[in-house]
Amino acid sequence: MAGNSFGNIFKITTFGESHGKGLGVIIDGCPSGIPVDIEDIQRDLDRRRPGQSRIVTQRKEKDQIQILSGIFEGVTTGTPIGMIILNEDQKSRDYDHIKDSFRPSHADFTYHAKYGIRDYRGGGRSSARETTMRVAAGSIAKTILKNIGITIQGYVSQVGSIEIADDPESLDLSRTEENIVRCPDPELAKEMEQLILKTRKKGDTIGGVVTCLIKNFPAGIGEPVFMKLQAELARAVMSINACKGFEIGSGFEGVKMFGSEHNDIFYTDEEGQVKTRTNYSGGIQGGISNGMPIYFRAAFKPVATLIQPQTSINEEGEEITIDGRGRHDPCVVPRAVPIVEAMAALTLVDHWLMQQRMKI
Repeated sequence: MAGNSFGNIFKITTFGESHGKGLGVIIDGCPSGIPVDIEDIQRDLDRRRPGQSRIVTQRKEKDQIQILSGIFEGVTTGTPIGMIILNEDQKSRDYDHIKDSFRPSHADFTYHAKYGIRDYRGGGRSSARETTMRVAAGSIAKTILKNIGITIQGYVSQVGSIEIADDPESLDLSRTEENIVRCPDPELAKEMEQLILKTRKKGDTIGGVVTCLIKNFPAGIGEPVFMKLQAELARAVMSINACKGFEIGSGFEGVKMFGSEHNDIFYTDEEGQVKTRTNYSGGIQGGISNGMPIYFRAAFKPVATLIQPQTSINEEGEEITIDGRGRHDPCVVPRAVPIVEAMAALTLVDHWLMQQRMKI
C-alpha cells in the first residue's frame, strides 16, 4: 500500500493494523547525537492510548514502546530508528457481523473499491490505532525541536458547540493536562465532559476541535510555492483519522475583516527582533515562517461508529441494518491532541532540517 511514508529528510514509515500483531515505525534521517528519553516517548503515548478515562474507548492497551534500533545508550546514532508496539486487547469477534458490510462513513467501502480486499477487524490499516507510531516518532521530533527552543502545545478548544473563543496565546496552557478532556479552561472542560458522557449514553458520538500553538519557530523556514509551510502542516494534520477541517491564523474568521484590520503590522522590538503587532497570519506569510507563534485549528468529525442501528449496504449491494458493537470513542479530540502535536512536530523538524542543508 502506497502512502505509508511521510517527510523529506526526517522521514517516517509506519506499518501494522489495529487487530494485527502490533504496529511499528521506521524513522530515517534523524540526526545523530540527539538524546532520547524513552519515558518522554511513553508519556506521549500514554496521552494517546485507549482506556485512559471514562470518556474514551475502554480498549485496554498499555502501548508499551520498544526501541529496536537507531538509539544507543540513550542517544540517536544517525541510523534508522525502529520502534514497535505489540497489540494486547483486540476483540476481533466484535467485527464478525460487519465483515461483508459497509459501515456508514467508514473506510470499508473505499478500501474495498481500491484493493478488492480489506481487513474488517477494527478497520485494519484505516484504524486510528495506526497513529500510535506517529506519536512515537513525533515525540523524537519534539525533542529535536525542544533542544533548539521550539515548543508545541495542543489542546481541545471545542466539543460540539462548546468552544473556547480566546486567543491561544492568552490561555494558560499548562492547565491542559489537568482534566480528561485536555481543555485549558477548567469550567468549559466540565461542560465538555458532561456533553461527551451524555452523548455516549445515547449511543451517539460528537466532534470537536484541537488547537495547536507553536512558539519560537525561527523566521525564514518553508518553501514559497508548492511546499508552503501552512500547506505542509495542513497535509500532515489532515492525514489524521477523522480530521475534516484545517485553518491557520485567522482562518475562516478572517473573511469577515477588512485588509486594514487584518494586516499584521511589522515593528522592531527592544532586542532588534522583527515582530508583528497582530498575528492573523498565524506565524506564516508567503508560505514561510515569520518568527511569530504559529497556531492552527483542526476539526474532527463525530466518530462514525454508533452504538445504535444504522442502515447501509453489504458487498452485494443489498440493504442491511448494522448494529454498532465494540469499544469506541464517543469523541476523539481528547486523544487526538498528542497526534496533532506529533504531526506538527514531524512537519516542522523536517522543514527545519531542509533549511539547515540549504546553509551548507
